[in-house]
Amino acid sequence: MDKKLKQYFVKSFVVLLFIHLAYFLYGYFTFEGIGNINTTTEFYRFKFFDDVSISHFFVSGLFLLFFLIFLLKNHSKQNYSFANLLKIGGLLLLISFFTFSFFVSYSFGMNAKLKSELSEKELNNDKTVLNVLRPFLYNYTSYSSEKLFNPTNVLYPKPYPVIEVVDSTLLYDQYYSREYKYYSIDTLKMLTADLNKVSAATSTILDSIGFGKKELLERIIKKNTLKDSTEIIYKGQQINPDYDSNICIFIKNKAIYKPVNGIPIEKQQYTAAVNRYNLLYKFKQDSLLHNFQKLDTVLRKYKIETGIVPKDLTKDVLFYKDHHDEPLNAIRNTFDRPALTEKLTTLERLFYEPNYLHSSIVSIFLGVIATVWLILFLIYILFNYRKKAL
Repeated sequence: MDKKLKQYFVKSFVVLLFIHLAYFLYGYFTFEGIGNINTTTEFYRFKFFDDVSISHFFVSGLFLLFFLIFLLKNHSKQNYSFANLLKIGGLLLLISFFTFSFFVSYSFGMNAKLKSELSEKELNNDKTVLNVLRPFLYNYTSYSSEKLFNPTNVLYPKPYPVIEVVDSTLLYDQYYSREYKYYSIDTLKMLTADLNKVSAATSTILDSIGFGKKELLERIIKKNTLKDSTEIIYKGQQINPDYDSNICIFIKNKAIYKPVNGIPIEKQQYTAAVNRYNLLYKFKQDSLLHNFQKLDTVLRKYKIETGIVPKDLTKDVLFYKDHHDEPLNAIRNTFDRPALTEKLTTLERLFYEPNYLHSSIVSIFLGVIATVWLILFLIYILFNYRKKAL
């Protein structure tokens, strides 16, 4: 390739760069905000009928028209070798790609605006608020669910968490009497050799936790062996959660609203449980109120319809904390739960699985690029050959 043709391609790419920048800014300034995000929100998919698609069609067409005219007029008289023609073909392929990908830059602009309004740190902070307060936010009918609210979901304080053991006794025919017992989940580390033999050392270790080797073996939940040591997870002391004054229904739930990306879920569940326990049993009532105020701010930021009044919800939570036998059917925690779930799910997709080229248009996009490239390349070769023949 001669120097002038190289300069022409450089100038063409510079022009394309400015057009891409214009579409980036267009996407940035037309983003409707995090409050208007819903489950159908995605980075721009070429839609063929809106202003982005229509302008894209005309801008791309005009650029290619003028590009081809000046290319044929000023740069089609050279006797290029096959290798040089391949290089020119490669550059024309890049021209075709960048000419038909303005909408991708538009998507990048939307993404940039999204993250200027809501950083990943802010999103994680909002998730943390929701994770801590999750047990206070169920519909009142959910509080009767033994799956959601039960003693095995208590993660804090010690001696929780616990394991449930059900003893069934046949009364008559097919009728059974069931007794539920709960044991703390404890851990013992000892030398594997000591565990496998009956010795004074072993007896001393086992006596220190209150029972002998046979009873320990019956209580073992899980054993993990590492080198010369064995970690035994076993059923420890018996617990009565229903008679524990520090355990209320809000503590009997370990679910989180949305996990923070990059942190083990089990760790998040435990941390949320500790914070929730502190709000209910250790900190002053103002701390719980302050957290419900943060919840109200989160809901309004995402434009979630809500009837929550932080002071009223605080009173309700404290009432049901101290009245275990009251049916929990008047807690004032009404808000649009499906909308919040939808909003957070969409935001996670936009943050962690951004799809700048929608799968529904990939084949069309690649087909258009290949077709335009082939036409440009063939026209250039034919004009070049024709001028050489003349």
